Amino acid sequence: LSNLQNNGLYIFSLGIRFFSQLCTQRYEMIGELLGREQHDIALLQEVWSERDFLFLKRKLSSSHPYTHYFKSGVIGSGLAVFSKHRIQDALLYQYSLNGYPYMLHHGDWFGGKAVGLVIVDIFGLKAHVYVTHLHAEYSRAQDEYLTHRIVQSWELLQFVRHTSCGADLVVLGGDLNMHPQDLGNRLLRSHTGLRDCYTETDTFDGCEDGHTLIADNHFTKKQDLVPFEKGIRIDYILMKGSQRVSMKCESLSTTKGPVADKPFPYSDHESLTAELALSRQHGSTLAASEQMDVVAEARAVVKEGLCQTEALRDKAMRLMFGGLLLLLLPLAMAFLPCFCSFSTLGLLGAVCMSLLLSGALLYLLFTTHIKVLKETEDQMMLTSNDLQTKLAGCRLSGCPSSDGSPDLQPLSPFKREE
Repeated sequence: LSNLQNNGLYIFSLGIRFFSQLCTQRYEMIGELLGREQHDIALLQEVWSERDFLFLKRKLSSSHPYTHYFKSGVIGSGLAVFSKHRIQDALLYQYSLNGYPYMLHHGDWFGGKAVGLVIVDIFGLKAHVYVTHLHAEYSRAQDEYLTHRIVQSWELLQFVRHTSCGADLVVLGGDLNMHPQDLGNRLLRSHTGLRDCYTETDTFDGCEDGHTLIADNHFTKKQDLVPFEKGIRIDYILMKGSQRVSMKCESLSTTKGPVADKPFPYSDHESLTAELALSRQHGSTLAASEQMDVVAEARAVVKEGLCQTEALRDKAMRLMFGGLLLLLLPLAMAFLPCFCSFSTLGLLGAVCMSLLLSGALLYLLFTTHIKVLKETEDQMMLTSNDLQTKLAGCRLSGCPSSDGSPDLQPLSPFKREE
């Protein structure tokens, strides 16, 4: 690269609600938008139908010839990437906790929420680009999925940390379903060094306060915004450089609900477009004390979730044994043919078997969740102990506390590869 500052990187991110109106027309509009705007990389979430992905792949074959569709769960991860630059490799990690199968009206469990990674060659640099979609928050006041999102945030940051070591630049885009100062969001940023394009940008053009779910949108359900009447910011583009390259967000924009000359918007979520400038690295550090505080807060949430899940498992066990004991009732009544008809005995037996099987399945489900929560807590404890050791060492030596990363020295401009 003769001069990195002359190379801009345009990133697009959008979440598309599948079970909503006018899907076919909206995918046509999205295809037209991406083909017209010529973003370097487009990150899409909630593309639940592979047929819709293939439609966009055909429509964008000339503008974005490199694509990848991440498959997981019962109906898929919904994650798709369209790129002008060659995709060298791809990797998918499905989150360990993602709701409950019996919560059919929410449906997150069937979606196979995950984080997808594509390694892209951009201007001769290795870019690690992540796209993700976390569990939804259905109630701000009574958030029964908070623990699940904390575990997902932890797994996301661990995945980014352990897969981005050799990257020249890192970009993460997606629907985090978290407000900017929510615990999971702070956990992610503090332990990966990823920076929020909205807070870093020089120029912003979009909805008030960067909101990506707004009231002035045809597809938005007003109950999703309670108690935030104007809107919420839950979709993000995050970025990070390396020892070789630093990244700066020169501009960030969002759609604003209605689309000009169209009868409806692209989605219930507003899209994000970031222009990222690449330049020489000047180095930065993260405070270990801040990281420790966030981990401690996250561990407390995970512990609380663990106690709640153990209580649910105990209830499932009682349901299972209750069904087993009740099953003895029709068996005993079978020896008294005058007391009860065979049809009644069959009905009682079916009810008892249903209780027994339901209890057994729920017991297995909650046991699996408990193992995931315990493993997450153990990992958090290891990280906390490591940070505490680093912080103590820094205090003894008198050096400033950091995340343990080596000091980053400015580098000379790169030469363009022939």
